[in-house]
Amino acid sequence: MLASRAPAKVNLGLHVLGRRQDGYHRLDSLVAFAGVGDLLSLDPGPVPCLTVAGPFGDGLEADDGNLVLTAIAHLSRLLPHNRLPPDHPALHEAARQTGADVPVCLASRARVMAGAGEVLGGPLRLPRLFAVLVNPRVAVPTSAVFARLGLAPGETGPSQPPAPMPTAQRMAIMTGDAFIAMVLAPMVNDLEAPARALAPVIDEVLARLAAAPGCRLARMSGSGATCFGLFGSCAESAAAARAIRSAQPHWWIKPTILR
Repeated sequence: MLASRAPAKVNLGLHVLGRRQDGYHRLDSLVAFAGVGDLLSLDPGPVPCLTVAGPFGDGLEADDGNLVLTAIAHLSRLLPHNRLPPDHPALHEAARQTGADVPVCLASRARVMAGAGEVLGGPLRLPRLFAVLVNPRVAVPTSAVFARLGLAPGETGPSQPPAPMPTAQRMAIMTGDAFIAMVLAPMVNDLEAPARALAPVIDEVLARLAAAPGCRLARMSGSGATCFGLFGSCAESAAAARAIRSAQPHWWIKPTILR
């Protein structure tokens, strides 16, 4: 059996620059990955099949629409062999065909993704970011959020591209607080407003994160409903997670470090 962990992807900022004529949205997003995620295990067999379990397992279908099986189908059509190196072009093409933000998950390294998600910048070494991830266990379909944003093909989005990322040398000497203040704070998530309209509980999640002692920044990730708060220390993030969990024990809450 092969086992691996798929770390959770967090969009630290997500700018929607417009909508292309093919219907896809042009994005510019700084992506990081958390120390928590899904555990994947593979048992070789003659026919692909999938079993899903865990806190969100009841809301996921293990059918042909599941992205895991979709990725397997795309890769099998491109190259029906195992033991591929992680940088094999067929893996990246299968990831691109599976979903716009799937290619960035292959290496699970912080980087900027652009285009519809398939254009990737080089890996970034971020300062250590102490975070709390919170999901109120409310489903917010990505398609509904983009539909609520309401851009027509060819229309310009609400954002301009963010400022270029600091150089590797500059990044290497930045503290977490400086990175949050100088790089992350000017960013936005353009999908936050439409997602909050569809799921008003996101307002409460963000308010609780922002009110927690030591919170430097609270923002929604991706199209929701998961939100994150960034803190100055591990102790502050752990305390915030405990306090929010005490107030909302049915929410999914995880303190973690982003990289």
